[in-house]
This record gives sequence, C-alpha cells and structure tokens, in this order.
Amino acid sequence: MKYWLVKTEPEECSIDTLADAGGQGIVWDGVRNYQARNFLREMTKGDRVFIYHSSCAKVGIVGLAEVIEDAFIDPLQFDPESAYYDPKSEPENPRWSAVRICFVRKFKQTLSLKELKQLPAMEANPLVQKGSRLSVVPFQASEYHAVLALVD
Repeated sequence: MKYWLVKTEPEECSIDTLADAGGQGIVWDGVRNYQARNFLREMTKGDRVFIYHSSCAKVGIVGLAEVIEDAFIDPLQFDPESAYYDPKSEPENPRWSAVRICFVRKFKQTLSLKELKQLPAMEANPLVQKGSRLSVVPFQASEYHAVLALVD
C-alpha cells in the first residue's frame, strides 16, 4: 500500500462531495501537470489518499479516501467541451491519467499546513517544501501515520 495527498478546491470537489458519492467513489481527473500525472499513474487499488482543500477559508487536510480503481486514461483530455481538453493528446498515445477514489472518513478538524510543517516526520515531504505546488503528493508510511496521529 502507498500513501498520497491530493489537493482540490472544495467548490469543485470537496470531502463532502466524496462522501456523498458513496462506495462508487468519484473519478479524480483533470490533473494537467506531468509530475502529478506520474504520481497518479503509480496509484493502485487500496492506496490511501489524504484530501487537501486549497483556495478556501480553511486550507489543509480534511479527510481520507482510498483508491478503488488503478490509474486509467483520463477521458476529459479528448472532450472539446471540457476545461481539461488537450488537443495535443491522441487516443493512441494519451497524455493524462485519472484514478477512482472513494470516501473513507472526514476529520473533525482541518489540519493546516502550519500544523503539518511542525511535524518532524513531515520535514522532507514535498507538501511542506517552499514553492511546492503539486496537486498530487506522495507520502511515506511514517508521514502518513504521523498525520493520522493528529486526528485520532
């Protein structure tokens, strides 16, 4: 099992949106950064994923999800009506991937970036590094358990 964090703007997809989707989960698509895409491609069924709300009043980790479908081709890249359309992506050689995730739990409080930076286990994590803006971030097992210890 691997551990991850994905960032989302809650107006687009919040932890509550994920909870409302039930066991079928939601497709995590629209990622248009190559490094983040590569991380999505590493995700496999059973991996755990922190949900991080950004661009909102309470920024931080708000809950936990699970990957329920391995990475697959992001269909939005081929849809001219989509904001995530990529005219340079070809069906024979697609550029972008997606995964399906489902809700596990919502945390009682948001874990802010400031709180996360104070965790010694997180000091090497890209999330707390200055200038890091990736929307998909890998976590080591020690980092994952240190974060969970704050909410349990």
